[in-house]
Amino acid sequence: MPMQKQTGTTPTPAELTAALGGSIETASAVSEVTRRLMGYFTSDAVNPGDRLPPERQLAQSMGVGRSAVREAIAALEVLGVVTVRPGSGTYLRGKASELLPQTLSWGMLIGAPKTRELIAVRHGLEVHAARLAARSATPEAVTAISEHLQAMESSTGDYEAFVAADMRFHQAVAAAAGSVLLGEILQAARSLIRVWVERALSDPGQARLALSEHRAVFEAIRDCEPDRAAAAMNTHMDSAAERLSASLEQTERQ
Repeated sequence: MPMQKQTGTTPTPAELTAALGGSIETASAVSEVTRRLMGYFTSDAVNPGDRLPPERQLAQSMGVGRSAVREAIAALEVLGVVTVRPGSGTYLRGKASELLPQTLSWGMLIGAPKTRELIAVRHGLEVHAARLAARSATPEAVTAISEHLQAMESSTGDYEAFVAADMRFHQAVAAAAGSVLLGEILQAARSLIRVWVERALSDPGQARLALSEHRAVFEAIRDCEPDRAAAAMNTHMDSAAERLSASLEQTERQ
């Protein structure tokens, strides 16, 4: 039975632990943290607009490391469930639909084989989005893509910032394509494999390669060349899939 709370109140450590289901004793901590948080958000324990407890407190309440909480929140932020305000905290954006927790739980718990399938599905959708963007991107959309490319360029030594800028680049390409549904599907797919993307990026050389691949996509979209944009995105997706597959194989061997 979820605890009831008034907007703006802070749960005690015991209340938070009870609301989040106690300590997590599974190898897939990020998946379980995400599932627990979604259950917490859709209960009466937290209201839209509320600030969430700090990462440290959430981690202690579930008996996991702060990195697992951070990765789960990052995925939820990309999905639009929470808003992270630097220097302020993480806030619940609004009540999630009943479908979202089910979809998220499925996606985070599918395991390596299905994750590979998801990567392949994302591949085709990203190529299609790049082709559409090259056909219909407005000057404002091209500028937005360029800004995210510049953010990637300035953060090749900061993998966390680089991955965030990378995700925003792809979001901007999907937005430029002009299909809301395509953008939403890609946003969900990216968020579900974000943990693997972060783990796959392990050295500056990989960051520079990814940057050059994104630049090729941007230049084709800027020049309004759909076939070239699709080919550039296909090259990038092939390269990204190799890195992700290596990360998955390493995890399976552990």
